[in-house]
Amino acid sequence: MIKTENLTFSYTGLRPYILDGIDMEIKDGEYVSIVGDNGSGKSTLVRLILKLLKPTRGRVETTANRIGYVPQRSDFSGSGFPITIYEMLASYMKLLKIYDKRALDEILRLVGLEKHSGALAGSLSGGQSQKALIARALLGGPELIVLDEPSSGVDNDSQRELYGLIKKLNIEKGITIISVEHNLEAAVANSTLIYHLSGGRGHFCTPQNYAAEYLNPGGKENKNA
Repeated sequence: MIKTENLTFSYTGLRPYILDGIDMEIKDGEYVSIVGDNGSGKSTLVRLILKLLKPTRGRVETTANRIGYVPQRSDFSGSGFPITIYEMLASYMKLLKIYDKRALDEILRLVGLEKHSGALAGSLSGGQSQKALIARALLGGPELIVLDEPSSGVDNDSQRELYGLIKKLNIEKGITIISVEHNLEAAVANSTLIYHLSGGRGHFCTPQNYAAEYLNPGGKENKNA
């Protein structure tokens, strides 16, 4: 699905590099959480995978024909722009020239927003807003969905629903998931693999090994590990 070789990046093209010689491979059907301290390059790595940035050195390859992206917050979050969830998603489908009312209704049902389709997009709670963004990412049937800190600004109950939905998309729909995570407890509970970034380099580990090596009992990262 995704492979990087010697992936190196800085915004100036010079040292110090944010990412330095990243070699990683993510196979179809994996659920990978990318974790690390603030400034470790998590979001930069995702932007390189999405081809939004060009590597300073090395390369990124992906076999996914369609990729869905879920940012931290909606363009309409907290705004008074008079557009409903249904209208927002329908407009994106029309831009993609794939408008299909039945398919849109099914996506709304899948993410649990069928009863809120007439609500204004700017009036949604944090959890509902993230579901709407996931619904948008599902338009066109992606093989890969990339999320940037999906639980940011979401209450605990909504977080459980949200991660249940993401895991359902991974297990039942076979969609490969890459999620930049600050929610380490959710990363351990839901991922098939964790990619830990530190000092410009990264490595894969199982959720169990990550929890044992890096986390304290409260789900906090052990800075001394």
